[in-house]
Amino acid sequence: METRPAPTTFKGILRHLGPGLIITATIVGSGELIATPKLASEVGFTMLWFIILGCLVKVFVQVELGRYTVTHGKTTLEAMDSVPGPKLRVSWMVWFWVIMYIGSTMQIAGMMGGIASLIVNEESGWHIALIAVVALVCIALLLSGRYRLVEAVCIGMVALFTLFTVVALVSLQFTDHAIKGSDVLRGMKFKLPDDFTTAFGAFAIIGVGTSELIYYPYWCLEKGYARFTGKNDNTVGWLDRALGWLNVMRWDAWVSCVIYTGATVAFYLLGAATLFGKTVEDKDVIPTLSSMYEGAFPEWGRIVFSVGCFCVLFSTVFGATAANARLFADALSVFKIREYETEASRHRMVKTGCVVLLVLSFLIFVMFGNKPVTLVFMGAFAQGALLPFLALAAIYFMLTRVDRRLQPGRVWKGFLVLAAACMIFIGTYKAAEVVGNLFTENKAATENTESSDPQNEPVN
Repeated sequence: METRPAPTTFKGILRHLGPGLIITATIVGSGELIATPKLASEVGFTMLWFIILGCLVKVFVQVELGRYTVTHGKTTLEAMDSVPGPKLRVSWMVWFWVIMYIGSTMQIAGMMGGIASLIVNEESGWHIALIAVVALVCIALLLSGRYRLVEAVCIGMVALFTLFTVVALVSLQFTDHAIKGSDVLRGMKFKLPDDFTTAFGAFAIIGVGTSELIYYPYWCLEKGYARFTGKNDNTVGWLDRALGWLNVMRWDAWVSCVIYTGATVAFYLLGAATLFGKTVEDKDVIPTLSSMYEGAFPEWGRIVFSVGCFCVLFSTVFGATAANARLFADALSVFKIREYETEASRHRMVKTGCVVLLVLSFLIFVMFGNKPVTLVFMGAFAQGALLPFLALAAIYFMLTRVDRRLQPGRVWKGFLVLAAACMIFIGTYKAAEVVGNLFTENKAATENTESSDPQNEPVN
């Protein structure tokens, strides 16, 4: 195993950043482009605090999952399979992930449709053909390279779109939609909306969503953090390497956090300033969202939006498929369906996963593609349901599996518990809301049936 000491200089640390930047490209996608503006269109500036919280709070869970992987060399699914509880071939938590995994393919399908809608009308016969082209281009890129290609494409795409968004936000200040300081202050005051549905979906996928929390350890492994740390042999050398590479990983996580939080806040402010009062639904979602940019650039806002939208959607489809393909290969091993004798055989299965997942996403869009916003939020709700359990698992791994010498201090642990509490609250709130809605709908249906029953009519 190739071990090496971690860099200690700022320049050296920057050269080893990467996993967080890859998931940044995945993060700045459907959550920021659709869920965040949709929430802003419903509540205006009042939930700005919630958006920032959603971005910041999950980093603590991200780092703890990464800490376990760097010090043990295990993937996220392997870690989830080891949690206590019922086990039917695999852990209950892995089965929960399978449901979420299916939901994530719905999100990819919705974003592929969004890319095609940038070029042709959704009712055009070319729309489905362009989605197929997007899938084929992604397959060609993912089959041609490994980690470095994924890293380069994702960083380039997110840099372009972040630039477009920041320029749009600054330019907005010279229009009738200019954002005032009082708007921002109002958005930082604690307040919950009457309908929490959109907010729940947004919280699940903005910042480091459930999928990205699961993806991150895989990219840490491929970047080499765990390989460079080496197996724990209880020597001073291993401890020094572990401390050093964990420090690099924390830099990686927080640098990416600054980037995607800035992009998410920019999206929210654009949406609150230009979309408040408008409806962001499945029909004409692209023209509606493009009005954010038309507010900043009256003449050529749609062109700016189209270029930026392509960058963010394509980078998310590309990055998420690359990560999901690794999960696909790993799941076959965890479920004991396929064993890999060499790393090359595992990588061949990753390539197979790229093809299978993109073809599946294409088929999902063909069947349900007239509702891209619905597809995105279906995936978001599936992620939100798993989020509290993932947070609790991160705490469990930190307290029971990580060498005490590598555990964080009390302040960090406090923020980790706070993050888990926020995720549990959001998940419980939504679960109660869904159960309540089902109960209300069933009661209404029963009353309607009884009122229409001839036996209940009065006798003359």
